[in-house]
Amino acid sequence: MYHFIVNKVSGNGRGLTIWKNVEKMLTAKQINFRVFFTKYPSHATEISKEVKTGVIIVIGGDGTIHEVINGLIRSNIPMGIIPAGSGNDFARALDIPSNAEEAFEWILKGEQRTVDIGRVEDRSCATVIGIGFDGKVAQTVNASKTKKWMNFFRLGKITYIISVFRVLLGFQPADISIKIDDKTEKMTDVWLVAVANFPYYAGGMAICPNAKGNDGYLELCVVQGMSKFQFVRAFPGVFKGKHVSHPSIKMRTGKQIEISSSSAMIVHGDGEIIGETPININVEEKALHVI
Repeated sequence: MYHFIVNKVSGNGRGLTIWKNVEKMLTAKQINFRVFFTKYPSHATEISKEVKTGVIIVIGGDGTIHEVINGLIRSNIPMGIIPAGSGNDFARALDIPSNAEEAFEWILKGEQRTVDIGRVEDRSCATVIGIGFDGKVAQTVNASKTKKWMNFFRLGKITYIISVFRVLLGFQPADISIKIDDKTEKMTDVWLVAVANFPYYAGGMAICPNAKGNDGYLELCVVQGMSKFQFVRAFPGVFKGKHVSHPSIKMRTGKQIEISSSSAMIVHGDGEIIGETPININVEEKALHVI
């Protein structure tokens, strides 16, 4: 049995449009299914916890996937994805087709793989956990009045870039203590720490280009000691992962990460605000089954 969890408003309504097309394909192929439409925050988590057998298929974006993962974690129920959001970074990392019909045919093949998950306390995250500047930008994007219109025209990345420059004007870096496995480092003037299970966030930015999602490790990108002008100059490189060679950017790898800071820094996971520092992060290996 296929259980569809559909976020009708993802991608400013693309979720519903895609579902209607998928429903026609299901009917034509005479496939048994159930469909659930999300109605409020964390509803997808509640739905996925209730499903005990079969396959869950998400029609939505990274936020909906984030919710479903938090209901599925440690279960043997596989998850399929038909991308319908503005960023679709998890689907991108797994090479899932952006075309709904192709993604659906991919799911019907039933080929399973297991992937790692990043954990922040009791929350599971699929792609990137961002601390500091990243968290503030995510908060600003989610509150943006223009977000839905940008998503409608498939310009979600533009919303992110606009928010970057809005946050840049008033953001103040902090000093942090970061423990990666058994090694502790003190860092000053830190803009952000991105802890990545997969490379992408914010609609295709390769913040940690070497993150693999199935190797039992998390990759970290720490940005420190930059002026605002230097930050603006380095920022475009993130689209192709070229920022990693900048002298003010440090890349690290580990399984368990503890971060505290001189002032509270906002934390997001998969673009959803999940708290603030201090935080503990670890990798949970092969925790999710994806088809």
